[in-house]
Amino acid sequence: MTDVLGWRRRFGVLGPSTNTIVQPDFDDLRVSGVTNHYSRIVVEDAAALSDESFMAGTLKIDQATHAAVRGVMTARPDFLVMGMSAVTFYGGAAGSAKWAKAVEDVAGVGVCTGAQSLIAAFAAYGGIRRIGLLSPYYPVANREVATFMADHGVTVVRDIPLRCPSWTAIAEVPVGRLRDAVRALDGDDVDAIVQVGTNLSMVRFAAAAELFLGKPVIAINTATYWNALRINGITDRKEGFGRLMAEF
Repeated sequence: MTDVLGWRRRFGVLGPSTNTIVQPDFDDLRVSGVTNHYSRIVVEDAAALSDESFMAGTLKIDQATHAAVRGVMTARPDFLVMGMSAVTFYGGAAGSAKWAKAVEDVAGVGVCTGAQSLIAAFAAYGGIRRIGLLSPYYPVANREVATFMADHGVTVVRDIPLRCPSWTAIAEVPVGRLRDAVRALDGDDVDAIVQVGTNLSMVRFAAAAELFLGKPVIAINTATYWNALRINGITDRKEGFGRLMAEF
């Protein structure tokens, strides 16, 4: 028997309980025959006021992830899509792969992470080797992202950590601040602008920024959902979310 709505794929989506952006973003990116089944990684709305407190907060999310995986697997999804990104970069390429495998071992199905999805997006666009990086993180986490990128032959030329003071505050960053950050990151020495941090609302602004910058601007939620579709053999294109969803 086939699920009457998720007749192509049922995706189990995992995100922190404080995250208010991933669920609507992924539903907007959804295509016919694919359904999203959200499982919350239960955490407090931690105050992030330093490198140390930010890292401690992300590690609490990490520790609660497997319980959320077990919960969503009761719906028997075909595949998992990770709606949180910070810890998927930690420890470089090897640490990222180890983290994803641990989730897959619990779930018994494949998982798509934000970290691996950005690398897949770079390959789709082609020629992306130097990037400007925007995040809601603190500098310590941006350094983890840079290490992961370097392991894949990609250099972070410039980065802006927005230092959001709590998990829910990430969703409150206005578009004007994103616009100023993207312009500050841009230059002839970068091939693309990349945004990480799944509670930062950027899927539509990134699409608009591609038009006025004339280069790839990649939002992590777009890259992650696009990659999940493509891994599962679903090649539908969708307008309004940038070249990645519309062309590749």
